[in-house]
Amino acid sequence: MALIPSTILTGFLGAGKTTLLNRILQEDHGMRIAVIENEFGEENIDNEILVERSTEHIVEMNNGCICCTVRGDLIEALSNLARKRDLGEIMFDRIVIETTGLANPGPVAQTFFVDEEVGVHYLLDAVVTVVDARHAMAQLDAHEEAQRQVGFADKILISKTDLVDEAQLAALTARLKRINPRAPIGRSDFGKAPLADVLDLHGFNLNDKLEIDPDFLATEQDHVHGPDCGQDHDHHDHHDHHHGHHSDDIAAFVFKSQRAFNPERLDNFINGMVNVFGPRMLRYKGVLLMDGADRKVVFQGVHQIMGSDMGAKWADGEERGSKMVFIGKDLPKDVFIRGLEQCLV
Repeated sequence: MALIPSTILTGFLGAGKTTLLNRILQEDHGMRIAVIENEFGEENIDNEILVERSTEHIVEMNNGCICCTVRGDLIEALSNLARKRDLGEIMFDRIVIETTGLANPGPVAQTFFVDEEVGVHYLLDAVVTVVDARHAMAQLDAHEEAQRQVGFADKILISKTDLVDEAQLAALTARLKRINPRAPIGRSDFGKAPLADVLDLHGFNLNDKLEIDPDFLATEQDHVHGPDCGQDHDHHDHHDHHHGHHSDDIAAFVFKSQRAFNPERLDNFINGMVNVFGPRMLRYKGVLLMDGADRKVVFQGVHQIMGSDMGAKWADGEERGSKMVFIGKDLPKDVFIRGLEQCLV
């Protein structure tokens, strides 16, 4: 049986997660979506569109979707839903988990990799983060959770853009890209976002594509490495003045090189970094050129959990090289960069 694609919907308090979710649940899209909520109430799923069907806090929508409250363990909730689905008691094609506004998405994402029963039934598709255009700057300044939600995102949707001017929106967009240059940014004003911006994003699939915002690379030239790279890369603070007065704990950096990696040295180095800095490494992903290999190697990780696989063959005439992005809290960029350079042949 095919795995059930699962989406984590996150965002800070009042960002518009529930508005987006309500629109998805009311839309006639033909999909049967199971939504996992922390609790019902005025700030959650609109009770007017729900029909109570049991005493187990499982609710069926009027378009065939279902909603489940979670006041305990997420693993247990996912397992119970899968068992009910297997028994034919409920029907759904995919899962959306809406986190609370103060939640760190990391442990939620890890659930899909650390529990065997969850892994048998579900496939984590992506983390989607809704960002409030009006209040995000202050929230990012004051709350690490808000930064983490952006750092974990595979897709960022900005809401309430009608409440800010173009300059404010541009400044927020630039900041979001600095925190997470790999997440495309869209909009979700009044919950109006295409389903393609929320579902089937394949953000956690191992594939050959690693999208990194090109404007971010333009400010990170000290981390782009040519065949004869030998310069000092201890410039991790030199461009802060370009970005106003915001100093985020969560930030990203990129490593690129046209030289191939020595597989053993790279494996030892990455494992060592994960062992030491894993709790501070939110998301990391790469497409790698390995010495002697005619295929790309792709990898990604969440905290201490990491996976890799062989990708497609390098095409004739294709420019070969490695591209990696690391997003984390106060990661020592210079240590990572110099260590990766030592792994090149």
